[in-house]
Amino acid sequence: MIQNPAETEEKTPASQTKPPTWKEAWLATPGPIKSSDYIILFLKGMCMGIADIVPGVSGGTVAFITGIYYSMLTAISSFNWKTILHALRFRGKDALSELHMRFIVTLALGIALALITTAHLMHYLLTKHAIMTWSLFFGLIAASIIVVSHSIKNRISSLPILLLSTLIAYGITGLIPLHTPEEPWFIFLCGFVAISAMILPGLSGSFILLVLGKYAFITAALRNPFMMENIQILLIFIAGCLAGILGFSRIIRYGLMRWHDFTIAFLTGLMIGAMRKVWPWKVALESQIIRGREYVIREENVWPILDGEFVIAILLMSSGFVMVLTLEKISVKNSVN
Repeated sequence: MIQNPAETEEKTPASQTKPPTWKEAWLATPGPIKSSDYIILFLKGMCMGIADIVPGVSGGTVAFITGIYYSMLTAISSFNWKTILHALRFRGKDALSELHMRFIVTLALGIALALITTAHLMHYLLTKHAIMTWSLFFGLIAASIIVVSHSIKNRISSLPILLLSTLIAYGITGLIPLHTPEEPWFIFLCGFVAISAMILPGLSGSFILLVLGKYAFITAALRNPFMMENIQILLIFIAGCLAGILGFSRIIRYGLMRWHDFTIAFLTGLMIGAMRKVWPWKVALESQIIRGREYVIREENVWPILDGEFVIAILLMSSGFVMVLTLEKISVKNSVN
């Protein structure tokens, strides 16, 4: 069940006193406590990592589906000037007591493991069994749209925002790569925009880099990260990512606190519009080989052929749909108990 962020923060306030030990500093802020909590959050991180591998699917969508979106934004927002000042003054315990490190580290490890271990599997599935794979994601995201929209209390006043964000996401997912400059300011901008897209449900950071014409450029730098020229590129890109995730997460979090219904409607609309990218049946119009892999950079959605493959695709789509609704029902039941 999706909770209001204000309610979440009231239940898990950060400690206001200086922790006398590193252990107490580690436990001072919200995050998993029991072993089972760590495992569940780690698995949710893995699901986010798997989603980030798929072009057009966002880890933010999975965070929404699994009910950790607010907690993730709050944890990211715990990085602020106060913690930086503590670190610069070598007051490690004070800095740690402000950061939601249990949450961040556990989630990040899950995302990292998924990126490392499932990249080849997801590439195989998307290459050899594209319709089946996209069908499952389509069902998962379609159900998550219903789940997320349930938390909108005033649907009539929120409808214009939902329609606008739907059109925005629909337009973005139809963009084709641009020829863009390689100046430092633009590399910084790419990092800023790509990481911001990754924490939004419905938009993929890797897809945004493809549209901005810098996916191959950044991945080339990552392949030889110790070359002086590439070090400069990556540092500028990482700086953009840090600025994007720290700044944009605060904007979204503030929106959820101040204008909850409008913000949820905006995020829901992004997911609806992005369904254009997740539609299982499509024809590639233009592709490009990047680092030995083929990336479709322009495609067109088509109607399915009614055959045996279509039946299997519908079953997978339905399975994903039912799975999300079942998890939501279990979540609501547990929260009541």
